[in-house]
Amino acid sequence: MQGYTPGFQPTEADAIKINTNENPYPPSPKVFEALANLDSEALRRYPPVRGDAFRRTAAKVHGIDPEMIVCGNGGDELLTILMRCCCDEKRPLAYPIPSYSLYPVLAEIQKAPTIEIPWGENYSIPKELYQTDAALTILCNPNAPTGTLVSMDEVRQLAQAVEGVLMIDEAYVDFSDHNCLPLVKEFDNVLILRSMSKGYSLAGMRFGYAMGSRRIAEAMFKVKDSYNVNMATQAAAAAALSDQVYFRRIINKIITERERLITALREIGFVVPPSQTNFVLAQIKEPAARQVYEKLIQRHIYVRYFEKEGLDDKLRITVGAPLQTDALLGALREIINGLLQD
Repeated sequence: MQGYTPGFQPTEADAIKINTNENPYPPSPKVFEALANLDSEALRRYPPVRGDAFRRTAAKVHGIDPEMIVCGNGGDELLTILMRCCCDEKRPLAYPIPSYSLYPVLAEIQKAPTIEIPWGENYSIPKELYQTDAALTILCNPNAPTGTLVSMDEVRQLAQAVEGVLMIDEAYVDFSDHNCLPLVKEFDNVLILRSMSKGYSLAGMRFGYAMGSRRIAEAMFKVKDSYNVNMATQAAAAAALSDQVYFRRIINKIITERERLITALREIGFVVPPSQTNFVLAQIKEPAARQVYEKLIQRHIYVRYFEKEGLDDKLRITVGAPLQTDALLGALREIINGLLQD
């Protein structure tokens, strides 16, 4: 099988790392307070099996029942757990493409068939996705790597149509105009996936959570590992989520920088659609995107390049801090001018 290829992790001290959609700002100060307050007993004992402290915090923030929440060692583990619940040789997975490239890898591990359907016009939900009879349908919304967002009304129509579970992967929703959380109260087959890596700056801690009906949550509890999230991570995640004032301030900074990045890239000559995430997908015809990508690496600037049809003329660029944006834009101007003159 073909395994998932994660983004490159540079080791240079001067590296500008804008390839894996990490938050350029530190976590809330409350995270460090929570970690400092952990005592030896918290580390000596196994952690709470279901992450009850975090579930109570998340229930308060999102206005749902704690029993509707499942904690995981990152969003990827929750995807794995859900695949165990839903998919096997006779129960396929369906999703629109392009999307998160881990989905087919996890399906293959479960020996589950995959139904891949190209996005509709303007990245609308393709009509064929309504009719797959898949056991599990995944909609990445906002989508990676395109940065596009489907309206909640359109997602609601999909939830009404599918027979199996509909998982809405909202790993990037912190940076978008709206989310689909209200749908978990309308449909018992809808599950929302959230990440603490992007908006809350906890990529290094590995924490994600899912929200859905008690029926789905209980099924996921049956097949998850017993102590899947360590005590330090549970404490950090609860502290981060509780500090919504800090969170909103950081999100607003990233959105502002995103719009500046989009405007500047367009001025350089890239075609950049609007984004609802903390990254942009920038298309360039000349010089070739791969050439630009390789020249950036020589300068220790790391963005993401996908050698796949439909994506091989594009660069996915994480929204960094202003100084990182300035360095990237300066390098791009020099690289593109140099390549065009060769």
